[in-house]
Amino acid sequence: MTLRALALWGAFALAHVLVATLGWVLPTQPMGDVVLVYQPWSQSALSGGAVMGITEPWVYPHLALVPMLLTQLLAFPFTALLGAQGAYLVAWALLITICDLLGFAVLVGREGRGRRATAGWFWTAALVLLGPIAMYRIDAVTVPLAVAGGMWLARRPAVAATLLTVGAWIKIWPGALLVAAVVAMRSRLRMLAAAGAVTVAVVGTVVLLGADRELFGFLSQQTDRGLQIEAVAATPFLWLSVSGAASIEYSFEILTFQIGAAGADAVAAALTLMMAVLVAAIVAAGVLRVRRGAPWPRLLPPLALAIVTALIVTNKVGSPQFHTWLIAPVVLWLIHDRTRAAGAVALVLVLCALTFAVYPLSYDALLRAELLPVLLITVRNLLLVVLLVQAVRGVLRTPIPARHSS
Repeated sequence: MTLRALALWGAFALAHVLVATLGWVLPTQPMGDVVLVYQPWSQSALSGGAVMGITEPWVYPHLALVPMLLTQLLAFPFTALLGAQGAYLVAWALLITICDLLGFAVLVGREGRGRRATAGWFWTAALVLLGPIAMYRIDAVTVPLAVAGGMWLARRPAVAATLLTVGAWIKIWPGALLVAAVVAMRSRLRMLAAAGAVTVAVVGTVVLLGADRELFGFLSQQTDRGLQIEAVAATPFLWLSVSGAASIEYSFEILTFQIGAAGADAVAAALTLMMAVLVAAIVAAGVLRVRRGAPWPRLLPPLALAIVTALIVTNKVGSPQFHTWLIAPVVLWLIHDRTRAAGAVALVLVLCALTFAVYPLSYDALLRAELLPVLLITVRNLLLVVLLVQAVRGVLRTPIPARHSS
């Protein structure tokens, strides 16, 4: 292994140590979900109580419970020293680090040269700039799955589709990369077959375990949510809250802060349809570029980024950890078309930094509708729209080989 590769691997590992540690010392308990919801859910399942997604409706797809259960096993050796919560937190950080290192190995390998090294440094920087939220949420498990799946799309399409589908059954967004790959690549039948096999296996398993009405509960749970304060569409309401014309309320059912104002529920309801229409339009644009002869390495990364960003921009939730979704598409763009990826790289890094500035650094002030955090999140949300526009432009302007352009 070269010195450059050692430096890259060392920086990536140290980034995890830094970010994991920050979760313990920064305000508003950025690792709170891990011990306040993931630990009780997994403990209940292990002790014969309620099993989320099986006996109870759940906001997450069914495989999300697997890493939570694995963390219970990893926590066992630390329990006597750190207590149940402390051990679970350490084990969660350890699990995410291991998963990320495996994904990083697929990305940069032993040599860590060229575009792979650039992509590795980008991932490292994004992790640090986004802060503890990049590790202490279930979304963190899906990032290395998406990176590895994206890297294997060309040579191992069935394996890649399997990883992306598993990721989608943990948190839906990796399915966007699979959709982009099915649109852009000729190996779509193998990918669809692999994705179908994983889905049949997951659905069959949870049905055998007793799920019935809860089988697709994660979809209905999302559609019933209100407008969360970090959502892009919530931005005007946040400015109303600064003047006292709107309120910020806590939902004990969803465990999150939402907008309380006339029109907020209507906006939240409209976003679901808007998301479907926008994603369909982006996919259609990708199909048209494929028909014109766009090569998949140039088309797939901006197409994946456009779909993922659309899922964030039109989302009624808008949680800060959603910005981890942006890492894998940009990594792929750096690998396949580094020059055209430069703008997206800069935007995503700025988005990560602004998200960290809002959560956890100024989140308490945001809940009080103070001017500075509202301004920060407004700039962040506007840049998300800019990123979406840039990604869509990347799709529409995908270079077409001369033999196909006539």
